[in-house]
Amino acid sequence: MRWSEFSEKECIDLVNGEKVGSLAHADLTFDPRTGEISSIQIPIRTSWLRSHEELKIAWKAIRKIGPEMIIVDSNSHRK
Repeated sequence: MRWSEFSEKECIDLVNGEKVGSLAHADLTFDPRTGEISSIQIPIRTSWLRSHEELKIAWKAIRKIGPEMIIVDSNSHRK
């Protein structure tokens, strides 16, 4: 899957069913030794202005990638 397809999806928390955020402005963090994705950093918006705060979700917390959304488990692997 290409990042352009991945970034169009909504991110939903499995634990509480809430929208975590849109991945359109998210960044990926890579392990420099292996090149594997280690986490997704989602900017938190408090208003129409972009905040400097980020939510960092471990890549291992992703439970399912569907056609329209990504389900993450915030209890197990949030960084």
